[in-house]
Amino acid sequence: MKKLIVSLLAALSFMSGAIANEGGMAWDKFPVDRLNDVASLQNGAKLFVNYCLNCHSAAYMRYNRLRDIGLTEDQIKKNLLFATDKVGETMKSAIDPKQAKQWFGATPPDLTVIARSRAGAAGTGADYLYTYLRGYYRDDTKATGWNNLVFPSVGMPHALWELQGQRIAKFEEEHDEHDAGKVSHVFKGFEQTQPGKLTALEYDNAVADLVGYLQWMGEPQQEHRVRLGVWVLLFLGVFTVIAWRLNAAYWKDVK
Repeated sequence: MKKLIVSLLAALSFMSGAIANEGGMAWDKFPVDRLNDVASLQNGAKLFVNYCLNCHSAAYMRYNRLRDIGLTEDQIKKNLLFATDKVGETMKSAIDPKQAKQWFGATPPDLTVIARSRAGAAGTGADYLYTYLRGYYRDDTKATGWNNLVFPSVGMPHALWELQGQRIAKFEEEHDEHDAGKVSHVFKGFEQTQPGKLTALEYDNAVADLVGYLQWMGEPQQEHRVRLGVWVLLFLGVFTVIAWRLNAAYWKDVK
């Protein structure tokens, strides 16, 4: 439990530089239908293992839990098991944490509950991640060569750049009508400078699959919990009516 709390705090610290909805970039809405799409979750798991697990861990998720999204143990071994040879192992990163800290300035946080940790007034954690992973652009003034609209001066490079390609962000200066000396840079769009392996629509769909998997990974039993909760509320509702009628029958002759 202590490790989980530490991991959650690290994730919150990693994401704390994001712009909130007050005076910052609005978050796009994550397509929630992906959470009920097994094929989407499977593709998200593949993207996670290939692009995220190089630096990040998911230390509270075991590979064999992927059977819950329709994958067989044989499929997991053949397609998703790169950092270990045991299906029962947890998802540990391929990189040495000490090297990661040296290269990036901080140890990349565990991603098991990252989708649950970033919810806020601007939207859900899935909304944040969906917007964040689609907000990268080239910026040669940064050490990594990348920047992000949602998380300015982000320390994490763009892990999915091969899929999205490279682009630059276009900003325009706007002067405050009430303060002539105040100038703000307003985002006006992206300009693609190098194509990726995917089209813009395909990339958005891939990010949705990845974020859907991250959301699922944070609470694999979420759908079951919601279904069970509905039945519990229905039972309590019926039981309340029965208890009310029993109470009335018991006290009807008492004056």
